[in-house]
Amino acid sequence: MTDVHVLGIRHHGPGSAHSVAEALASLRPDLVLVEGPPELDQVIPLLSDPDMVPPVAGLIYAADEPRLASFYPMAAFSPEWVAIRWALSTGAQVRAIDLPAAHTFALRLADEAAGPPSNGDGEDTAADGGPSTEGPEPPAQPQQAYRPDAIAMLADAAGYSDAERWWEDAVEHRNTDPVDRFAALTEAIAEIRAADSRPDHHPDVMENNRREASMRRLVRAAMREGHARIAVVCGAYHSPALVPAGFPPVAADNKVLAGLPKAKVAVTWVPWTSDRLSRRSGYGAGVTAPGWYQHLFTHWMAQDPGTEVSTTWLVRVAHALRRENLDASTASGVEASRMANALAAVRGRPSPGLAELDDAAQAVLCDGSPLPLALVHRELTVGLELGTVPESAPTLPLAADLAATQRRLRWKPSAMEEVLTLDLRKPNQLARSVLLHRLALLGVEWGIQTETGRTTGTFKEVWTLLWQPELAIAVVEASRYGTTVASAAAAYVSERAQDAGSLTELSNLLAGCLLADLPDGIGGVVQVLAERTALQQDAAPLLETIAPLARTCRYGNVRGVDVTGVRKILDTTVVRACVGLPTACAGLDDEAAAAMRRAVDSAQQGLSLLPDMPLDDWHRALAAVAGSDRIHGAVAGRATRLLLDAGLLDGNDAAARLSRRLSVATPAREAAAWLDGLLSGDATLLIYDPRLLQIVDDWVAGVDGDVFDDVLPLLRRTFSAFSRPERREIGEQVSRMGGIVQTASEAALDLAAAGPAVRAMARYLGWEAIA
Repeated sequence: MTDVHVLGIRHHGPGSAHSVAEALASLRPDLVLVEGPPELDQVIPLLSDPDMVPPVAGLIYAADEPRLASFYPMAAFSPEWVAIRWALSTGAQVRAIDLPAAHTFALRLADEAAGPPSNGDGEDTAADGGPSTEGPEPPAQPQQAYRPDAIAMLADAAGYSDAERWWEDAVEHRNTDPVDRFAALTEAIAEIRAADSRPDHHPDVMENNRREASMRRLVRAAMREGHARIAVVCGAYHSPALVPAGFPPVAADNKVLAGLPKAKVAVTWVPWTSDRLSRRSGYGAGVTAPGWYQHLFTHWMAQDPGTEVSTTWLVRVAHALRRENLDASTASGVEASRMANALAAVRGRPSPGLAELDDAAQAVLCDGSPLPLALVHRELTVGLELGTVPESAPTLPLAADLAATQRRLRWKPSAMEEVLTLDLRKPNQLARSVLLHRLALLGVEWGIQTETGRTTGTFKEVWTLLWQPELAIAVVEASRYGTTVASAAAAYVSERAQDAGSLTELSNLLAGCLLADLPDGIGGVVQVLAERTALQQDAAPLLETIAPLARTCRYGNVRGVDVTGVRKILDTTVVRACVGLPTACAGLDDEAAAAMRRAVDSAQQGLSLLPDMPLDDWHRALAAVAGSDRIHGAVAGRATRLLLDAGLLDGNDAAARLSRRLSVATPAREAAAWLDGLLSGDATLLIYDPRLLQIVDDWVAGVDGDVFDDVLPLLRRTFSAFSRPERREIGEQVSRMGGIVQTASEAALDLAAAGPAVRAMARYLGWEAIA
C-alpha cells in the first residue's frame, strides 16, 4: 500500500523550504508531487540545469491569446524549488498537480465572454497556501471575505498580529520532527476549513473545489502506479483536502471536473526578480522581505552553529551603509547584534527577526534615523537578484533573437532601474538605441526614452531601463509579427500604418521607423502616407504632417537611412498645405484658430530644419493670411510674426500693421488675439522697438472699461510667457514713456534740475572745486 505524506507549506517560506528538505531526507519518497499546473511537467527537468539560477518563474500562456498567462515564481527559498531539486538530484520522480492551465484559461475566456462576474476568479495568497501565480488579489464580496486567511487565524489565536512572524516562531523556528510538524499543521487547517460557512456557489469555493478535485485525481493516479512512498508538497490551505483518508468518492470529483473547456497552452521558464517576489509589487503570494528570507534560508541550510543569523545580517547592513559612504564601524555592528538579541528576549521571541534587526540597526548603526536604513532596504531586504534561464528552455524564435542580440551587444538585462546615456556616434551604442526603439514599437518597453537635458544635438539619447518579467508576455504577443526583432517591428509598423487614423499618427510612425532603422517599415508607411496625403483636403493635418516628415529627412543621414521617398512626400505636402492655408484659415472660431495656429507653428518648426527647402510658397501663403481682415487675429498675428522673423517685413511695416490692428475700429478681443499671435513667446519686438511698445501701451490705455475684464486674461497669457527680466525691462521702458518716445539727442537737457546729482557725483570723484 502506498504511503502518502502531505507537506503543507507557505509559499516562498524559508522555514517551510528547510522543513521540506528535512522531511524529504527523512521520508525518501520515490515520487514527489508539487502544487502547480501539470503542464509544468514538460519543463520541470530543466531545474537541474546549472544555468537555471533562481529566481525564475514557470510561464504558461494561451497559445492563441498570449495575454492570458500565469507565472509560477520560485526562489531558492521556495519549498517547491527545494522539493523539485531534491527529487531531480536523487532520481525520484517529480510531477506537478493542480487544475490544468488549459482549463483555467478556457474558463477565464468563457467568463469574459459572459461579462464581468460578481466576484472574479481569484488566486490564493501566501497566507492561505494558494498557488504561486502572479496576479492581482481577487475582489472581495460585500461583507464577506473572499477566502478565510487560515494562517492569520492561527496567528491571532496565538496572540500574534503578524501571521508571518507567527509562522517563523511557531513553525520555522521549532526543533521538532518535520513530518510531525506538517501533520500538526494539517490538522489545524482542517479545523479552520470545517468552520468555513461560505455557500457552495461562492466563486472561490467553486474554484477551490475544482483545483482540489484535480489534485486528488492525480494523487489517485499516482497511488495506482504502485509507488511505495509519495510526498505531496502543496499550500497549507489545501493540505487537509489531499490526505487520502479524507478523500471524497471518485464520482464526486469526476462530477466537479466534468465538461470543463480546454484551451491550447504553451509553457516555458522566464527570469524573475526578487522585487517581484515581494508583496509590495502586487504579487498575491508575495512575501515582505525576499532578501531577508534568502539570507535565512542560506543560513539554515548551511547548518553552521558557530554563526548567528543576526550577526551575519548586520554585517551585510554595515557593508551596504559603507557603500553609501555612511559610517558603520565593527564595534557598532557588535552592539547592534546585542541589542537585537535583547529586543527578541523582551518581545518573547526565540531569536531576532527582521523587525528586531531593523530596530537595532536604526538605533545603533544609523543614529536613530530611518533614512540611512531606507537607502539599503531595497538592496538587502528585498534584493536585486535577476534569475537566469538556460538556452535549452523552450522559447519562441523572437525571444531567441532578442536574447542573441542582447548577448551580441554585451547587454544583460538588470532588475535594477538604471539611466543609460547613448552616444549614437559609437556603433555599439547606436545598435543598442536601434534595439530599444524596435522593442518600443512592439510594445516591449524594456527602456523608456527620457529628456536629454539642455543638449539639442542629435547624437545623444537617454533611456531609463528596467527589465520586468511581464516583458516576456509582451515578447510572446509580438512574436506573431515575425521571428526576429527587426522583421517583427517592420511587420507591426506596416500593419499599424494601415489602421492609422490620421496623417500625424502616420508621420510619427515614420519617425519611429527612422529611429528603429527599419527600411522595410519606412517603405510601408511611406506608401500609406503618400495615399493619404493625396486624398487629404484639410490644411491643418497637412501642416501637422510637415514637422515629422522634415525630422525624418533632416536626421535620416545620421542613421544612414534613404529618405528620398520621404522627401518627395514632404515637398508635395508643403505645396498642398500652402495652397489650402489661406482658405482654411477663414471663418475660424477661437478654438479652431488656436488649433490652426499650433499647426502653423509646427510646420514652421519643421521647415526650419531643412536649409535647402524652398520657402517661397510658404511665405506667400503666410502673407495672404497676415494681410486678410477676414482671418482670426491669432492666426493672422502669428503669420505676421513669422514673416517678420524671416525678414520679409521691416519695422515700419510691422508698426503699421500693429497700429491698424489695434485701432479703435477693431474690437478689443480681436485686437488682443492678434497681439497674442504677434508677440507670443518672445519679447524681443517690444524691448528693441520703442514704436511698437508705444502703440501697444496706447492701445491698452484706451481699452474701454466695459471690455477690459474680457481682454485682460488674454493679455496676461501673452505677457506671462515672457521671462521675468523681459517683463521687468518692458515695465521700465513703459514707465519712462511720455506721450512720445524720445531719443537721447531729441531730449532737452535741464542742467539746473541735474545740478544736485552732478555735484554729488563730483564729490565721489574728488572734484571738490565743482561741488
